[in-house]
Amino acid sequence: MTKKPLNAKQGQYLAFIYYYTKLHGRAPAEFDMRLYFEVSPPSVHQMVLTLEANGFIERVPGKGRSIRVLVPREELPNLE
Repeated sequence: MTKKPLNAKQGQYLAFIYYYTKLHGRAPAEFDMRLYFEVSPPSVHQMVLTLEANGFIERVPGKGRSIRVLVPREELPNLE
């Protein structure tokens, strides 16, 4: 599978997931992302599905807090 280029919004979500995981020792729930980005639950869920489809993250469907970033840290943007 060929990875699509990372856009700015996707980069911010990946950076958030990376830093949240680093700080808390576990991946964020979609609820945590919704609060941080101030978006609707369907918007967060669609972003998670898009990131997974593009090969930027992996997760275990149905298991909470199972997101793992597959992009190397040096390729992630700074969290704004």
